[in-house]
Amino acid sequence: MSTKQENIKQRIEEYMKVNEMGPGDRLPSETALSQSFRVSRTTLRGAIRQLESEGKLLVKHGSGTFATCPLPSIPSSLDRLYSIGDMIRSAGLREDEQLESIQRISVCPPDIAEQMRFSENEPMIALERTRTANGEAVAHSINWMPEKLAGPILEGDSFSGSLFQSIEFKAGVRIVGAYSELTVPNYDDAHMTRLLKHPQATVLLLKQLHYDEMNRQVLYSLDYVRSDIFRFWVRRTR
Repeated sequence: MSTKQENIKQRIEEYMKVNEMGPGDRLPSETALSQSFRVSRTTLRGAIRQLESEGKLLVKHGSGTFATCPLPSIPSSLDRLYSIGDMIRSAGLREDEQLESIQRISVCPPDIAEQMRFSENEPMIALERTRTANGEAVAHSINWMPEKLAGPILEGDSFSGSLFQSIEFKAGVRIVGAYSELTVPNYDDAHMTRLLKHPQATVLLLKQLHYDEMNRQVLYSLDYVRSDIFRFWVRRTR
């Protein structure tokens, strides 16, 4: 972002503050704003795009530009194992979910079998859910587990609630840790597109192999999370 666009971005934020604009309030037109700030519409649009990527504005083509209420960021230390739901709730947000699918797979995909050190003949369950914070999609998870483990926690073709707690209290298996890899998904990853709410938004992919108290691999997870909402950090020492 150029210095001029950064300046206009700050002026738009100040305008919204002075006028006590709340979620859903509509800003003046681009023409009116560019004339008021005495800048080109190109510069103005650059500032608006940045504010949209930060979740502070919503641009509806044909309708206008509206103020929003951005979600706070959700910090998480990588040296502690938290579920997605735990992280959302720890930020004081209302956590909910949408069940996308439950797949029963008789032949375990080779890459999953390799990660979990299973035979490819191991029957598997793939549980796919979209997670929301205050009604806004912030994460998309795919959880792979052996059918013998998943059986006790599934109610037919339905599941809701904490996966960690269900595995512990219904299947008798306690997850105590995970090997985690934080990466950036491929640009054409279809799962990632579910979370691209803003033009400049990015998504992180957390690949996790969870194990129990006997160090047995019990769950492999792909967690896609919005990088404007989730922040991961790790303490390093020398």
